[in-house]
Amino acid sequence: MNSPAEWFAAIGAVLAASMIAGDLGRRITGWAFVLFTLVSVVWVIAALANGTMPLAIQNAIMICVNGWGIWQYLLSPKNRQKLERMEQIEHEAEQDIENGRT
Repeated sequence: MNSPAEWFAAIGAVLAASMIAGDLGRRITGWAFVLFTLVSVVWVIAALANGTMPLAIQNAIMICVNGWGIWQYLLSPKNRQKLERMEQIEHEAEQDIENGRT
């Protein structure tokens, strides 16, 4: 197991985890879940090609978990409304701080 696809999956997983750990906002977190999903698909394909069933099953489950993350952070209408409102509040708070108001 040392193919370019596996390297992509490994590097992509580290990048996606970094995007979430960086706490860069809900949209970035949502896109991290998109990347995690893509990485999991690659891992499933690589695992099936190499006969490593535990890795294939783990990543098949992770596709579902990451799909849930995509729904929560990017697609859910309720959560999108909250995100838009939070971004508005964040912008107002940044302006208050810049103007010396707390």
